[in-house]
Amino acid sequence: MSGSVISVRVDTKQKQRLDALARKTGRTAAFYLRRALDAHLDELEYIYAREKDAKAARRGEIDTTNVRRT
Repeated sequence: MSGSVISVRVDTKQKQRLDALARKTGRTAAFYLRRALDAHLDELEYIYAREKDAKAARRGEIDTTNVRRT
């Protein structure tokens, strides 16, 4: 697989767990790091976008609708 190379620092326990998983499954550690990124990037992007929208709403920069239960 070709692609960009990044460097990430992990703690010793994370590295040990990642290496153990790779050995048990015959996959590379890089495979599991890519899977973890794929699994969580969408979620993180969504969370930060909603936080940005909430701040904008509090500043009055976007219209909001008040929904009340009656």
